[in-house]
Order: sequence, then C-alpha cells, then structure tokens
Amino acid sequence: MDGNGRWATARGLKRADGHREGVKSVREIVEVCGELGVDILTLYTFSQENWRRPQGEIDALMELLVVTVAKEIADLMRNNVRLRLIGRIEDLHALARRSLTQAVRMTEKNTGLQLVLALSYGSRQEIVDATRSLIREGKPDISEADVSSHLYTAGLPDPDLLIRTSGEMRLSNFLLWQLAYAEIVVTDVLWPDFRRPQLLAAVEEFGKRERRFGAISGQ
Repeated sequence: MDGNGRWATARGLKRADGHREGVKSVREIVEVCGELGVDILTLYTFSQENWRRPQGEIDALMELLVVTVAKEIADLMRNNVRLRLIGRIEDLHALARRSLTQAVRMTEKNTGLQLVLALSYGSRQEIVDATRSLIREGKPDISEADVSSHLYTAGLPDPDLLIRTSGEMRLSNFLLWQLAYAEIVVTDVLWPDFRRPQLLAAVEEFGKRERRFGAISGQ
C-alpha cells in the first residue's frame, strides 16, 4: 500500500494524514473484494524496513493500528471477514500487538474473506525463520512443500495477483517465495487514491492474462 506519505506531502499535510487517508482505501478495497468473492486479500501494512523511519511516524502508525482495529472490528464481524497476521508480530508495540491478536481471535470462526495483514514483515526474514525452524526439526531432505509449510503464510495458497501502487517497479521484500507465478499489475495511483475503480481495473487486467506457469500456451 505505497504512496501514503507522498499523497500527504503533495497536499501540504503530515505523513500521518496520508496513513489515515490510506485506511479509507483499505476499508473500500476490503468491501469490494468481499463483493467480488475474493478468498484472500493480503495487505503489506508495515515492513521490516519501515522500522527505520522516524520514531514519530512509527509511533503514529502503531497508534493508527490500534484505533483502526477498534473502529473496524464490528464491520469485520458483520461481513464475516477473518483477520490473519503474518510477520514478526512480536516486534510490534505492545498495545498494537494486543489489539490485533484479540481481533484475530474474535474473527477466527468467520468464513468469508480472509484479510491478511503483513506487519513487521520481510520476505527474506520469513525465509530465514522458516529455514531455522526446519533445521531445528532436523529434516534430512527439505522439499519446496516443507519450506512452504514453515513460512508465515503456511496453509494459504500462493497469490494470483500482486497490485503495486504508486508506480514502483519492485517487490520490496514482499512474499518473494509466494509470488513466483503471480501476475503483477503496477499502477501510478497512490494508495490513498486507490479505490473501487482502480481495483476493478486491476482485476480486469488480470482477467486478460494467460497464466502458463512455465508451460507452452494451449497445453
């Protein structure tokens, strides 16, 4: 969800204002994904690299997580959305961690859209953590399935579509293993302006792609 800070700066606002506006996009995108019958929506919410930002911005983001969870939990329950977290959640500020884990418990029996928040997430760190877990188990021969089952996303299918906002042409340490065969749609739209029309356009573009997974067309 890239571009919150640039959106705010362009309007003479504080970066925190951009993050707050970005929450409105989250709300709308979750709603539209539910309408479209999307099974899983994963949002890159806070990366490992984001810890390098100014402390004031980090504190504001942690506070925004707490406030947003409190405001949105009723809608998540009403819309049958199940919340899941991936990343090094133990790194989050204590109040944010408690609020999020409580929301996960409250929604764990919901059967609709799975909303996955990547928090304190880095794909390289995820692969390292999975490797360490496999070493501790003493597995003599490690397969791709073994690695997948030890990632933070264990039990979830690999993504079909990656949407990258703000025109950036990089993966930024996001789901490097899982995105091996995902289709990628890049838009110049900054995240706070990414709403229903932009999501529907990305889904329409995805529908035009021929997914061969390394095979020859038509096979």
